[in-house]
Amino acid sequence: MRTVEKKMWLVLGCFLLLMGILARPASAVEVRSKVEVQQEIDQYVKKTMAANHIQGAALAIVHNGEVFYTQGYGATEGRDINDRTPFPIASLSKSFTALAVLQLVDKRLIELDVPYVSYFPDLAPKDERVRDITVRDLLNQTSGLNDKVNPDMTCSSPYQSLRQVNESLNAVQLANDPGSAYSYHNPNYQYLALLVETMSGQSFSDYLEDHILEPLGMRDTFNVSNTRQINENSAIPRGHYILLGHPVSQPEPSWFVDGPAGMISTAEDMAKWMLAQYNGRLLTPELMEQYHKAGQKGPYGMGWLAEEDEQGGRRISHSGILWTYKAEETIYLDQRLGIAMMFNSGLNAFVDYSAFADGIAKIMKGEKIESSIVSSKNMEAVMILLVLATIAWGIYRLYRIHRSNKAMTTGKWIVSLAGGLLPVLILLFLSPLATFIGAGRVLPWYGLWTAMSSLIIWLVVLSLVNITVIVCRLRLYYQAKKMKGITASP
Repeated sequence: MRTVEKKMWLVLGCFLLLMGILARPASAVEVRSKVEVQQEIDQYVKKTMAANHIQGAALAIVHNGEVFYTQGYGATEGRDINDRTPFPIASLSKSFTALAVLQLVDKRLIELDVPYVSYFPDLAPKDERVRDITVRDLLNQTSGLNDKVNPDMTCSSPYQSLRQVNESLNAVQLANDPGSAYSYHNPNYQYLALLVETMSGQSFSDYLEDHILEPLGMRDTFNVSNTRQINENSAIPRGHYILLGHPVSQPEPSWFVDGPAGMISTAEDMAKWMLAQYNGRLLTPELMEQYHKAGQKGPYGMGWLAEEDEQGGRRISHSGILWTYKAEETIYLDQRLGIAMMFNSGLNAFVDYSAFADGIAKIMKGEKIESSIVSSKNMEAVMILLVLATIAWGIYRLYRIHRSNKAMTTGKWIVSLAGGLLPVLILLFLSPLATFIGAGRVLPWYGLWTAMSSLIIWLVVLSLVNITVIVCRLRLYYQAKKMKGITASP
């Protein structure tokens, strides 16, 4: 009897252990209290902001079909930032534009695989391949257009209207056949915004308001056509860029953004937007599936980067970049977790903005965040030391040149000249180098300055030091040749 009793207790213990394992919560939120998780997120965000010289930000988190947390961080112009502070969300706007197009597809006013020019019979493109660009190609960024053949940020005469952007299709020469290659290009979504206007009979902003923002209760979200409207709106925190470790307030450079990057939103409203990706209120299930699906030539689908992995399941995301503002959004569809952050600082070579969303996701999942020594604060400190060391090194080199009576040989002088002019060449070709690294995006010089001002300052200082040394060496070289000629004369 005692043996049977022991076996019964053993079986019962195993059963309880198994039930305990199966009943383990899938999320850290269910293990710890909501307040504890929020406090850990606050600490992480504040620490990461301080490490990257970011003055203001707003955060929205949704989880399991509910708003989990919305919060503002920092202050600017003497005002605290909260979850109703408006921020430009830049290219996060593309998912709104794509949704508007799909709503009109649902109403049979637009067809995805019909040529775009069929909706604009007045267009007369010189490149006949333009007539093959479909609406789907524009959504998937496979139109054959890119910044090199169809300038966006570097346009000599900035666009003032969607109609004007549309006329560019008459003169453009495509870089690739439509549908054959992916190339991220903002005007693709300007053409789509005009398509929404044309087929709905409303302005693009009014359509967004009536068919997306109002139904979702996004009362503080709106669309602008030019970044000047951001600068003129006193409710929007002033944007910044980082110069040698110091945030510098600057108006956003003028840029026509209607369609691909014109939305202004708040943390509170972005939470509602992320929840709409689950509840199917704005699209049929079939179109919602297409909306969240990757394209045929890569992960870029319809206003989203759509990816899938074994651990996290399906994920859609997008980043938004202006020169003095930044935004990040990641939605884990299968885990029903969404994270969006907006910042009043812009693109910077030393700031990993995606780390905010990644770190918050790990906190929500109960995973450990690995600390990194690479941050804007550390990298900017390195750049300051490099600038000072370069100046000191230049002074030392000049001192040695003037103290030495030895002239350089022709061979050594040529080698020195080539090495000394290298930073000058990097500066001269910085724009094409950035285009190569940035997958074909052509950046204006003011954009390069705000994104990597400290690096540019160091390259300028190094160039000036090297040019000064080269001039001094050249002078000594010719003085030595002159003296040699005088000595050799009878």
